Amino acid sequence: MSVLRDLYSASELPVFQNRMYATAEEARNCPLGDVRLVEDLSTGLVYNAAFRPELVVYDQHYQNEQAVSAQFRAHLEQVAAIVERRLGRHALIEVACGKGFFLEMLAQRGCEITGFDPAYEGSNPSIEKRYFAPGAGVTGRGLILRHVLEHVVDPLAFLAQLREANQGEGTIYIEVPCFEWICEQGAWFDVFYEHVNYFRPVDFLRMFDVVHESGHLFGGQYIYVVADLRSLRMPAYDENQRVRLPATFGARERHMHADANQAVIWGGASKGVIFALQRMRSGAPIHTVVDINPAKQGKYLPATGLRVESPDEVLPRLSGGTTIYVMNSNYLDEIRVQAGPTFQYIGIDHE
Repeated sequence: MSVLRDLYSASELPVFQNRMYATAEEARNCPLGDVRLVEDLSTGLVYNAAFRPELVVYDQHYQNEQAVSAQFRAHLEQVAAIVERRLGRHALIEVACGKGFFLEMLAQRGCEITGFDPAYEGSNPSIEKRYFAPGAGVTGRGLILRHVLEHVVDPLAFLAQLREANQGEGTIYIEVPCFEWICEQGAWFDVFYEHVNYFRPVDFLRMFDVVHESGHLFGGQYIYVVADLRSLRMPAYDENQRVRLPATFGARERHMHADANQAVIWGGASKGVIFALQRMRSGAPIHTVVDINPAKQGKYLPATGLRVESPDEVLPRLSGGTTIYVMNSNYLDEIRVQAGPTFQYIGIDHE
């Protein structure tokens, strides 16, 4: 049995931070789960030891499409360039391709690609509505795994299954949130129930014997690795690479003060859900949530029951000098251009 070192805990977080609800009451009554982040002292991997997979059932109400932002589309273009350079343009497979946006971006760039996702609801014939698993009958020279591994209970077993499904071969591109960035920024609002695992670059160097390329993306918030699937191995804990979580991590004084008139956040996705929830619990609730994603507008955030509004609804009624908390500083410039110089902007993930 592995020895676990406790790192951080949070109680009663929404099971799905990106599930949207039709009514405020339904949103406030959403399922909740606890987080107990631990470091496994046999593998060095970090995960939520309190995670209950039976609570996590995705449906059509889950909404995590970020490509409505030009800034995020630029990120995807950068990823596409890495994929083409390292995996090539032929015989590509995207595992858990979601709504297919990135797959279709690669196809438009001339890539030959097949997607697998049992929850896919579109009509693209290149996407199969099933899991990529042993017996799939399709193999690829390159596999793409974007923002999937953090959701999987046993990531090593999952990667081994992909290797088996791909006849033991292939190059894989993996992209996940960066736990080092979360630690360095004190970003407690980036710890979600939905994310079982929290990875650092060194984790992948210990999980694969052959790593072709690795690095940071999206302002350091994401990490990626391009590795040889054949070289997958069980990682071993290294005391010199132990997780170093700041002693102040989870102390929520920053940005928890009450605003004089109204509290506005821009970004009704993961960070905004957790930030708004902890503001509510601290006695300084958020009053207004802005998001440019039409699929979120008019819907309600889990736990708080806050209604998501469009910029056109919110901006005209805000007084000059109103503070807008920007949930992701990668979008600060984009938001300033859209909303104008009238307001004060604070990126919660940096000072």
